[in-house]
Amino acid sequence: MVKKRTLFLLAGLIWSLAGGNVLKIGLQAYTNAFSVLNVGLTALVFFLFWTRVFHPLVGKHVIRIHGYEEEYKRPWNFFDKKSFLIMAFMMTFGIAIRVLNLMPDSFIAFFYTGLGTALAMAGILFLANYIGYDKKAVSEE
Repeated sequence: MVKKRTLFLLAGLIWSLAGGNVLKIGLQAYTNAFSVLNVGLTALVFFLFWTRVFHPLVGKHVIRIHGYEEEYKRPWNFFDKKSFLIMAFMMTFGIAIRVLNLMPDSFIAFFYTGLGTALAMAGILFLANYIGYDKKAVSEE
């Protein structure tokens, strides 16, 4: 069992690590696929995933975690079942794309770089909630 605050740390570390790994793959693919078009597509992928998926997801989980009545929760309670299923699907799909060579380097470059940046930002936002946890807890009283 861990304190509620620690759930933000765990989520932040896991999402930052995942985002960093996806970002690294995308940047490596950029060595063979750099273009102005891909840079623009990277920005578009980042914007869509950040505004439509990850920022709202972080907000939902921050509210849920703060709403726990118990001070101590199991470490995996930083996510709900639906979020773990989404994460598993994304990882499986992402690995399959690379292992089976389903997409060219140009796709990997812009898509993984944009997605990885959005994932890493989600991790950073969870970490910011970990760091500012006491301020949030005080402001809720």
